[in-house]
Amino acid sequence: MPDTIDHSPERLAPDVLAIDTIRTLAMDAVQKANSGHPGTPMALAPVAYALWHDVLRTDPACPDWPNRDRFVLSVGHASMLLYAVLHLAGVEEIDAQGAKTGKPAVSLEDIENFRQLGSKTPGHPEYRMTTGVETTTGPLGQGVANAVGMAMAEQALAAHFNREGFPLFDHAVYALCGDGDMMEGISGEAASLAGHLRLSNLCWIYDSNTISIEGSTDLAFTEDVGARFQAYGWQVLHVDDANDLGALHGALAQFQATTDRPTLIVVRSVIGWGSPRAGSAKAHGEPLGEDGVRATKAAYGWPQDKSFFVPDGVKESFSAAVAGRGRPLREAWEALFERYRAVYPALAAEFDLLRAGRLPEGWQDALPSFAPDAKGLASREAGGKVLNALAPHIPALIGGAADLSPSTKTEITGVASFSVADRGGRNLHFGVREHAMGAIANGLALSYLRPYTATFLVFADYMRAPIRLAAIMELPTVFVFTHDSIGVGEDGPTHQPIEHLATLRAIPGLDTIRPGDANEVSVAWRLALESTHTPTALILSRQAIPTLDRSNLASAEGVVRGAYVLGDCEGEPEVILIGTGSELPLVVSAWEELKNQGLRARVVSMPSWHRFEAQDAAYRESVLPHAVRARVAVEQGGALGWDRYVGLDGATVTMATFGASAPLAKLQEKFGYTRDNVIKLAHEAIARGR
Repeated sequence: MPDTIDHSPERLAPDVLAIDTIRTLAMDAVQKANSGHPGTPMALAPVAYALWHDVLRTDPACPDWPNRDRFVLSVGHASMLLYAVLHLAGVEEIDAQGAKTGKPAVSLEDIENFRQLGSKTPGHPEYRMTTGVETTTGPLGQGVANAVGMAMAEQALAAHFNREGFPLFDHAVYALCGDGDMMEGISGEAASLAGHLRLSNLCWIYDSNTISIEGSTDLAFTEDVGARFQAYGWQVLHVDDANDLGALHGALAQFQATTDRPTLIVVRSVIGWGSPRAGSAKAHGEPLGEDGVRATKAAYGWPQDKSFFVPDGVKESFSAAVAGRGRPLREAWEALFERYRAVYPALAAEFDLLRAGRLPEGWQDALPSFAPDAKGLASREAGGKVLNALAPHIPALIGGAADLSPSTKTEITGVASFSVADRGGRNLHFGVREHAMGAIANGLALSYLRPYTATFLVFADYMRAPIRLAAIMELPTVFVFTHDSIGVGEDGPTHQPIEHLATLRAIPGLDTIRPGDANEVSVAWRLALESTHTPTALILSRQAIPTLDRSNLASAEGVVRGAYVLGDCEGEPEVILIGTGSELPLVVSAWEELKNQGLRARVVSMPSWHRFEAQDAAYRESVLPHAVRARVAVEQGGALGWDRYVGLDGATVTMATFGASAPLAKLQEKFGYTRDNVIKLAHEAIARGR
């Protein structure tokens, strides 16, 4: 146990009493659950106290106040730190519509149920589950990258809505992070971009406790983090002792006074402070044990026989400090907004829609339609046309690519880039930083905007974590992926996605749409933007796709239901052909030839498995009747998952290997993407069915 604990009577001052309450609540919750991470909340309790009690602009009675400061606990394993603070601050719970429920966001009973089924205090903070949690954190590095997106959003909102005398948006974004965050590459990507953009409203507080699960960080991490951030263009401040409230206040004040760059505050702490395991890896990810808890409480001068003990006056004093600062600021902002509404009614109404998660009325009217064209155009080209048709009607639509916008066709023409000189720009330049791009976009989505990202489908692997978290948080982030198949051609197997569609489709709650012609692209973009709780992955081609003549085919509106009968026959079909994306016209061609041969054939477009699975059984049966066992699915991707739709008697034209470097026509012939091969497999499937 460290000998630095002050046992004098002065140590029981209100500040220390509140800090030790945070520490002991964390210890007790982890001990009761027999699971969790007590050491970091114990070490960082003074940091959380200094920030929440004395600095953070938030109103516990209105936790969704738009101009509140954001607090992101990027070290999500230290969730008890946040739960304890939300409890002591008296944050009130609100429902999905922003209405008060009459309950606290986190009650003492909730803390006692830490990590239990159905509790509001899960192992890592979860957005939408617990009021006051700004983003779901856990995978290290995601939270700090989300915070970059939140800081960019504040700047974008200010540029769009603020007017002279009406500073509607001027809040700060704080993120608490640790050594693990700093080791993850995403934090470097995000910090580099934040420094480039000079996001002076962004503050990361870095807990440098030099401990990781395996032991001392000296095992693998000895760089000078502060020097790295200075090279990124950040202001770097140091607090040598996490218990030094004066130094913490000074660093936070220096951040608030800085107007030209983001700030990193490096705080030295002792993990598990005050416990027998202080400063060791054992304080990180396991309970202290009953004896350890009692010994630590004794060191704090705390009642050893009391669990989940909140001394009289602590909660009242803490919540009064937070509310005393935040409530007047919130009330003044609301009065300011009402005056703003009188002067700028259109802008006020626009923000009302954003806050409600809605888009301007009539934006769908701008959706383009595309005439039949045998040559057609790449679905990435169609996507760019749709994006640019909609962008003037949706001011909140903002996004960009990982240095690939000329290839992904995702630049909004006639609109500036978001930059130091122009915070109102809507084209984002992420650089070659796919991982951070996804997490930053989620931060934008958490801040009223409608973001999209873009890169090649083969690089979706770099974005797996933020895509998954967007689905967990039910954020309507749009992830555009182009160059979606072996159609990339000469670039070869390193750039030809094979397994990527299957892995995206495997993410629960993600709508993966692979449209088969330009009109399906238009509907797909509409669905992505109509979504309020579902992220969308748009899968688009590099190569041209014929725009289907719909005069004898079903409308592309069928994309709404995920799969639909595109072309049919009289009576029950003998065979069903299923296609997606760039293979859909090939399947239509094979269907036409089968009909010419006198066979009863049906062609189904299936751009979204997610949407099709959400339909009722009757609709799914109407598209894919169980009685029709002869089925052929055609897709330039892996076969995984297609068995559920083609069954034991069906067949697929899919990829069982990686691709090859060659012109597309040669690749299609080599891998069986020809009309003759599809027709051959259809006949074989019919024969098996008989």
